[in-house]
Amino acid sequence: MSIYTRTGDTGTTSLFGGKRVLKCAELVDVYGSIDELNSWVGLIASQITVPDVQQFLAMIQSDLFTIGSLLAGWKPASQEVLLRKMEGRVKEMEARIDALEKDLPAIKNFILPGGSVLGSYAHVTRSICRRVERQTVALAQKQPVNPFIIKYLNRLSDLFFMLARFINKKTNQPEIIWSGMKKGK
Repeated sequence: MSIYTRTGDTGTTSLFGGKRVLKCAELVDVYGSIDELNSWVGLIASQITVPDVQQFLAMIQSDLFTIGSLLAGWKPASQEVLLRKMEGRVKEMEARIDALEKDLPAIKNFILPGGSVLGSYAHVTRSICRRVERQTVALAQKQPVNPFIIKYLNRLSDLFFMLARFINKKTNQPEIIWSGMKKGK
């Protein structure tokens, strides 16, 4: 099968069920952003050296494909099973966040994104995830979106924030505290 179909040459794409919509439609923008987020998760997975984290990130990537497909109209017979499985993943994210947090200093100020290259990638991934969450919330104002998807994205961005902090600590990269606007600057 060829990668190109020529069906999108006029600026439209197909949803599940065959309905064609403009590629600039809000829904298409949301799942395009999910694809971007998924690519960044893959980049982190390719660079992190902890097999357990790599495997967990692969599950996250699969979940993101599922979320994008559900938003695009995929109606699998096992939709409730898939959502329950992802709900379990949210609980696992929370457990991982709690475990990472135990090894980090408490946050009393905003920190500037950055640090090591991998820590910076995690911060970029977090900020893209927040954008996807905002876009999904906006989409939910216009069409039905399972509220669990928004919860999942919210927790995922929290996970990447903690992962960035953890990576930077493990690579001895100090966190830079945002100190606000200084006089004369």
